[in-house]
Amino acid sequence: MQSDLEGVEGGPASLRSAEPDAWPVQAGWADLLAAFWASAQGQTLAAYLRTRLAAGAVIYPPQPMRALELTPPEAVRVVVLGQDPYHGPGQAEGLAFSVAPGVRPPPSLRNIFAEIQRDLGTPPPVHGSLVRWAQQGVLLINASLTVESEQPASHAMKGWEALTDKLIRRCVESGPPKVFLLWGAHAQKKASLIDPARHRVLSANHPSPLSARRGPVPFIGCGHFRQANEWLESRGLAPVRW
Repeated sequence: MQSDLEGVEGGPASLRSAEPDAWPVQAGWADLLAAFWASAQGQTLAAYLRTRLAAGAVIYPPQPMRALELTPPEAVRVVVLGQDPYHGPGQAEGLAFSVAPGVRPPPSLRNIFAEIQRDLGTPPPVHGSLVRWAQQGVLLINASLTVESEQPASHAMKGWEALTDKLIRRCVESGPPKVFLLWGAHAQKKASLIDPARHRVLSANHPSPLSARRGPVPFIGCGHFRQANEWLESRGLAPVRW
């Protein structure tokens, strides 16, 4: 069985500060984040992160808000939702499914590239960084934005989900219609936040090797990348260069 713990030489370091002010974001997200961190849920989450760091926990990624730093809300046209960051050293870089150049793409990301090649005929890139997607208006977020080393889902249900719900609602309620790519059960739990009459919602299994080729909707063969681009083009928007 393959693991996502591969190719961890180099890449980003771990989280050093649990202070939200240390995590830069685009100005368009600032009001939402200020309200969240001032709320009881936000304060509880921040306190939890501080406690874990003080206890010596190694937490990834170093910049949990990087997706919000690279992609302003007014630019979002596709939302990709994952589960939680990679939990291996040097992997997570604050964008769902992405790893820094020089880090071997984990199996889930390799399956994403394999589906793009099958769907669009585009060969895999030379590295696993998805910054180029983020710069085109693809918001790459996880349901939970931090994780502890070697402990998948360790920060699930600690408060991040309340924030990512708010981020999704902001995307749903503001700006033009968008494409939402919901891969796996955790992501699909967010479907109730999205108006399918206004937005395009595409769901499939998670790209992990454990589920990518299984039912009910295998990730390999889902055709989401072509469908997303066709939908964008039908509304006069440029396709994503996947």
